[in-house]
Amino acid sequence: MKRRYFLAFIGSIVLSCLLSPDINLFSSTITTAQTQTILVSAAASLKEALEEIKPEFEKAHGNIKVNYNFGASGALQQQITQGAPADVFLSAATKQMDALAKAGLIDTTTRRNLLTNRLVLIVPKNSALKISDFRSLTNSNVKRIAVGEPRSVPVGQYSEEVLKNLGILEQIKPKLVLANSVRNVLAAVETGNADAGIVYITDAKISDRVKVVATAANNLHSPIIYPIAVIKASKNPQAAKTFTQYLTSAAAKNIFEKFGFGIAR
Repeated sequence: MKRRYFLAFIGSIVLSCLLSPDINLFSSTITTAQTQTILVSAAASLKEALEEIKPEFEKAHGNIKVNYNFGASGALQQQITQGAPADVFLSAATKQMDALAKAGLIDTTTRRNLLTNRLVLIVPKNSALKISDFRSLTNSNVKRIAVGEPRSVPVGQYSEEVLKNLGILEQIKPKLVLANSVRNVLAAVETGNADAGIVYITDAKISDRVKVVATAANNLHSPIIYPIAVIKASKNPQAAKTFTQYLTSAAAKNIFEKFGFGIAR
């Protein structure tokens, strides 16, 4: 009789444990990887390529989600300097990355040169103006030329170097329309609000409303390098490093090259 009562007592304890929402008898055999979200501040010219890379990366690393903040490299640098959250910075020039490094805001051990690009002169696809090279910008029938703001937009910095080295900068300065990102330069030409514009080859490739009429020789401007680094204040530094490393993979390189980027050596 005592044995029967004892077994019934034990059975009731086991049953209550199984039914209790606060007790998990199997917790030691189940582990769930915590999902981490990283914010990547990247140059506007990288938008299409990085958006195509995102699902491939997240498929390969299921516990890491990626959000993007696209803009002019100078503006992104200022945001990070002022304490805006970011885990990774991918710039269209070394100048902005150098500034963050000098301020001690990046993990310098993670910095690497990732990509290269080319500078091109574009006009609206249906343009009737005879613009065949950069010197054509001095023609009197060319009224408005869209370029990036050289102090904050890398494509503007490179454009200024080209125009200066060709000896035509001062002559065409009154025609220049400054834009706060390379995509705004592209938009100005697409809409016909500018007779011509200077952008990266990667920007020209994504638009069917413009045509490339000239490519700047590499010796006319500083090397167009896209450096990447993890931000020192990142709350998910390991996930951020995983992402930067993925961007050097064969899968990522194929996507970058499809959009016209070169791979930094």
